[in-house]
Amino acid sequence: MLITILSFVLVAGIIITIHEFGHFIAARLTGMRVKKFSIGFPPRIFTKQIGETEFSLSWIPLGGFVQIAGMVDESMDEEGITGAPDEFMSKNPAQKIFV
Repeated sequence: MLITILSFVLVAGIIITIHEFGHFIAARLTGMRVKKFSIGFPPRIFTKQIGETEFSLSWIPLGGFVQIAGMVDESMDEEGITGAPDEFMSKNPAQKIFV
């Protein structure tokens, strides 16, 4: 039973990581600034700032997110949308759909 649960968590974590990495790569290919790339539910195990992006890994790998500059989300980003060319809302519809 324990091996089944651990196997599920491992496989789900791999799938989630690949899925979120796809969003990350698509955003970068279209010139969007990625503020955060995170895998898992808190508490955090590891956080590292590389360039403008904060990468995080948390203990329970059953979720994740990519926070793109200029994208309105539930957190109500305090920076808001400025209209900068590297923000989500400044891109054309095809680029938004791609991401």
